[in-house]
Amino acid sequence: MKHNGKKSASKPGHQARKRFGQNFLDDEAVIEQIISGIHPRPADNMVEIGPGLGALTEHLLEALDGRLNVVELDRDLVPVLRTKFFNYPEFQIHEADALKFDFNALASEDAPLRVVGNLPYNISTPLIFHLLENIHCLKDMHFMLQKEVVERMVAQPGDSSYGRLGIMCQYYCRVQPLFVVGPEAFSPSPKVDSAIVRLSPYTELPYPAESVSRLQGIVKQAFTKRRKTLRNALAGVIPLEALDALGIDAGLRPENLSLSDFVRLSNYNHSD
Repeated sequence: MKHNGKKSASKPGHQARKRFGQNFLDDEAVIEQIISGIHPRPADNMVEIGPGLGALTEHLLEALDGRLNVVELDRDLVPVLRTKFFNYPEFQIHEADALKFDFNALASEDAPLRVVGNLPYNISTPLIFHLLENIHCLKDMHFMLQKEVVERMVAQPGDSSYGRLGIMCQYYCRVQPLFVVGPEAFSPSPKVDSAIVRLSPYTELPYPAESVSRLQGIVKQAFTKRRKTLRNALAGVIPLEALDALGIDAGLRPENLSLSDFVRLSNYNHSD
């Protein structure tokens, strides 16, 4: 379901930058629905990636009693944010590239991170992989992403969008698409629909791999040659006898295997 709401009265003075993939959210109805979906509480340890002009930030600060970390790459936006939220002494701006940022530094055992963000389309996939590497310090993640990216994250075996991103997200997390947001909710308007997604890390992995790096390597190799059969796609990585021993048809394509199948392959190969 798409949401069309009232635009924020204030027009951004900052020109959105194409190289940062900036599209500023300015639809109040959508903003309120996102905040409702995140449901921030005062005790939460939250970090916002790419706050932009602070559309979500403002609501988060109110809900979190003024305690919030944000990671912003665009140096020109930092003074805008500092000025807008000067009356929040516990509002911390980290001038950094989220792809290289150490999220562990903001978390503790008693206060795992809740991550939120309207992610630029051009870095969304590598940023999600970066966060998955830090999954042990995360409580949950809520992102605004290109709708097509969310479809990849929730895809199941046999779906055309099923691949590495969905498998690894689902390995670590329960992935829930929340709602679709149309281009008109942003300035400038992107050419695609966006969607909100929630990732909730499992306390106990449904299909634990003995080596996550090995699992990642097998999945990456398989989907590099996604149109080939497993016999060819995994040649040199998984021996045919392993497929036979696990009862997996070597004539199938990678998109036909479930997460549990990939983990079984990974674990077999690891112990071989």
